[in-house]
Order: sequence, then C-alpha cells, then structure tokens
Amino acid sequence: MRLPWTLHGDGKNIDSQAVVGPAERLSWPRTIGIGAQHVVAMFGATFLVPVLTGFSPSTTLLFSGVGTILFLLITQNRLPSYLGSSFAFIAPITAATATHSMGAAQFGIVAVGVLLAAIGALVQWVGSGWIDAVMPPVVAGTIVALIGFNLGPEAWNNYQQAPVSATVTLAAVVVSSVLFRGILGRLSIFIGVVVGYVCATFLGEVDFAAIEKAPWFGLPTFSLPANPLADPGLWGLLPAFLPVVLVLVAENVGHIRGVAQMTDSSVNAQTGRGLLADGIATVLAGAGGGSATTTYGENIGVMAATRVYSTAAYWVAGIVAILLSLSPKFGAVIDTIPAGVLGGVTTALYGMIGIIGVKIWLDNHVDFNKPVNQFTAATALIIGIANFIWSDEASGVTFNGIAFGTIAAIVIYHVMNWIGRWRGTN
Repeated sequence: MRLPWTLHGDGKNIDSQAVVGPAERLSWPRTIGIGAQHVVAMFGATFLVPVLTGFSPSTTLLFSGVGTILFLLITQNRLPSYLGSSFAFIAPITAATATHSMGAAQFGIVAVGVLLAAIGALVQWVGSGWIDAVMPPVVAGTIVALIGFNLGPEAWNNYQQAPVSATVTLAAVVVSSVLFRGILGRLSIFIGVVVGYVCATFLGEVDFAAIEKAPWFGLPTFSLPANPLADPGLWGLLPAFLPVVLVLVAENVGHIRGVAQMTDSSVNAQTGRGLLADGIATVLAGAGGGSATTTYGENIGVMAATRVYSTAAYWVAGIVAILLSLSPKFGAVIDTIPAGVLGGVTTALYGMIGIIGVKIWLDNHVDFNKPVNQFTAATALIIGIANFIWSDEASGVTFNGIAFGTIAAIVIYHVMNWIGRWRGTN
C-alpha cells in the first residue's frame, strides 16, 4: 500500500526556514520521535480533565487516540491536529454528576458532539462565514473567557485541601514556563504536576495501594450514557452543556486557521470536516465513558516550534495514546494525583483558559471604546464568574453561569448592533 506522505528532502535535514507540510514526512525514526513529542505535549492537559471530573483516565486516553485517528481520516489526512480532553466541559460535567450521575454527564457530552457534527456538516455545505457573523471575536473571546473564570471556585476547593503541595505545584508551573526552552517550556503543566506529585508524596498525601493492585495490561473501563427516555429530567441538563459547542467551534476554527497560515491556505477548506470529525469523536467518547475532545493548542504550539506539520506524526501520536490506555497501572498512577496538586495546577490552567479569551480580543483588535463591545463582554463575564443560576423544578431545566453568560454575550451583541444600526448610533 502506498503511504500518503512524500519524503521531505532527505528526511533528515530541514532548512531553518523550511516547513514540513501535512502531506510530507521526515524519516520514520524522526517522525516517530516527533509523534511521541506530541503525546507528551497533550498529556498534561488531557489526563487532568478525567481526574477533575471523575472519568477514567485510561478510557479518556483511548478515545483521545481513537478520535485523533478518526479526525485524520475524515479530514483526508490534510489537517494535522490532536484531539485531547476539552476543559470547556468541566463545569457542566461537574454540575451533572453532582445532581444526577456520570451517565447523565455522558448524555450531555453526546448531545454536544451531535450538535458540533451537525455544525461541521453545515459548514462543509455552506462555508464558515455565518460562524463569524453569529459569533464575532468579542463574543467568541467572552465565551471562552467566562468558561475559564467560571471554574475558579473549583480550583480553590482543591487548593485549600493541601495548600503546601498546591503552592509548590503552582510555583513549578509558573517557573518552568520561563526556565526551560523549547518543548520543556511548553510542558509547564506536566512538569508542575510531576513536581507537585513528588512534594505530595513526601508529605504523605499519595496512596499507592491502587497502583500496586492494578495489572500492567488490560482494557479500559467502559460505561454507557444515561437514557433520556427513561429519565426525562436529563433534558434539563442540556442548557448547561450546549453552549460549550460555541467554544469547540472557536477552538477548532482558530487552530485550523493557524495551521493554514503556516502551511497552505487550502487547509481552511477542511474546516467543516474538522468540526464534523471532532463532533463524531466527542460522541464516541461520551458514549463509551471518556471525556469530550477538542483540537489541542499545545500540539499546534509544538508544530509552530518545530515547523513540522506532517500528519504522519499525528498517526504516531494517536497510536501511542491508544497503547498507553491499555495499561491499567498507568491509569492507576493518574488516579492517585492528590487534591492539592490538582488545586495548584488548575489555579493556573483555568486562569489560562480565561486569558485565551482575552487573547482572542487582542488578536482581532476588538475595540472596547465601543459600548456594544463593552457591555457584551462586561455583562457576560460577571454572569459567568458569579455563576448566575436559574432552575425550574417542574421541567428540570437549569441554566448555569456558562449557559447564561453565553446567551447574554450573543443576545446583547446582536441586539445592541441592531438598535445601533436602526438609530444610527453605531
């Protein structure tokens, strides 16, 4: 069988200004090395989501690898990207498991995946211009920011359980991001967790009993989502979950455009397929007991640093992730990460999600001298940070701060623009 990649030069040497495109590859030993580097880059954030939400790390890792390979197939091997765990789901998953069950959270994940896949099919059919019209940069940045800041109390809940190891972890994350160059500098989250874990071990906060009992090889644990036909109250969870699809759209579109800018503008033609693929991968993960997926900025950063955009490296990364998921002992190690370490790392990580929203404003030169932009961002952020909640016991429908904030950002922006055009005050 003919492989779909052509060798870049001699496969060993790359000119300092050259870019290895998606349809190219280096020699297989180098490609495997770069693929393993992508696994390391995604690992720190990908395993944290199941740890924070109660999902199985091994199962999540399995669907992460499967989702990545599925993504490559659906995008015709033209769009290099890794599908890791999405942090945008943490708040609705936490709410769903607190009031219902893990199966209920899986139902919410599947619903978001179906909606994202439908959006991807629509984009593939009519183009992506309507996304920019519905969700301009001030709205997209606000939604991403409020999701990160909404999670702040969760970080504090873990931090206060073990403030010493939490502080050590947070310090390690911050310092390593500027202490190291290259790939190590991009792995500050992973390094922080390792340093914090060692500290927590010395403080007696880690229980190794589960690691000793876990076998080296075995299948991950699978579970099915709850059935909304048997429990109609599950439909009330959707207002908390569905706004997350806007974040997934923003992440996917942003990453695709970034790759296109560095490689070939024709990559943008894969936007619809990329959204469709991520939607299907999220449905599979939710249906099997894994956390939802999204394209990973960490891996986009690795490509920008190495200038190697070969999809061959992502096939390697996906396969390695699947192999790692087949070791229950590996999953048991992840499960032993104590609350203090999680509190330290999420203090930085949740804040970084918020700052990514701010970066969307800056990159798109959002003018906050305009009242429409001021009130769109200001109102939605306060709703998200304060976590405004409305619940109807009769129907079981609940709107949390993320749902309210998302709706507020979209409605305020478009209503103010409509009034401004009508009155000529824009």
